[in-house]
Amino acid sequence: MAGEPERAPRWTSPKAILFDWDNTLVDSWGTIHEALNQTFLAMGTPAWSLDEVKLRVRHSLRDSVPALFGDSWEQARALYLANFEALLLDRLVPLPGAAGLIEALHAAGFYLGVVSNKTGRLLRREVAALGWEPRFRRIVGAGDAAADKPARAPVAMALEGSGVDPGGAVWFVGDTDIDMACAINSGCVPVWVGPPAEEPLGVAASPSIWFENCEALRMAVLPSSHLQYK
Repeated sequence: MAGEPERAPRWTSPKAILFDWDNTLVDSWGTIHEALNQTFLAMGTPAWSLDEVKLRVRHSLRDSVPALFGDSWEQARALYLANFEALLLDRLVPLPGAAGLIEALHAAGFYLGVVSNKTGRLLRREVAALGWEPRFRRIVGAGDAAADKPARAPVAMALEGSGVDPGGAVWFVGDTDIDMACAINSGCVPVWVGPPAEEPLGVAASPSIWFENCEALRMAVLPSSHLQYK
C-alpha cells in the first residue's frame, strides 16, 4: 500500500465504529461475481473475471449500473438483484474473526453501525441471517440515504440518535478506496482492514490506521477480549 499507515499508531479510542459490510465483515466476492456475470450473460455483455470484479465493484447499483448498461440499466439492475438474492443466504460467510469482533465491541458498549453500498433491503436480510442485527444500532445500505458512499449522507444517517457527530470520535472501517473516501468526506477516521491495496489510494482515500484482519482490530481496541472471544 503506497503511503501505508502504521499498523499500530497511537489513537484516541472511538465512541462509534461504522463498518462496511462486503469483504470487511463477510466474504461476498464469489456471490457478487456469479450474480454479476449472470446479469452480463442475460444482457449480452462480456463476463468479468473475479479479479476484475474485485477491482471494479465499488459503487452502489444506482451509481454504477447506468454507466455499464446505458438505457437498459433498470432491467440490468432488476436482474442483478434477483440473481444476487437467489444466492445470498446460501453463500453468506463471515470473515475470520468478524463475529468475535462485533460481539466484543458490542459488549464493551461501542456504538456500532453498518454503512454499505449493498442495497439496503438485501443488506438487512444478511445481517439478520447472521443474528447480528441486535449488535448494530443502525444498518444503512444503498438507497437508504440521499446519496450512497462515498458521500457523507449514509454516515450521517448511521449516526442519527447516537449523540455522536461524524468526526474524529468515529472510526469508519472498510476494505476499499470508496470506504476510505467516505470516511474522509465525513470527517471520520478511515480504518483499513484486510490486505493492503494493490494500487496507490491517493490522499483522498488513504487510511489513517491499518489492521490486517478483524482479529487484529479487536486485539488493538480491546486487548483483553482475546480471553473470551476466539
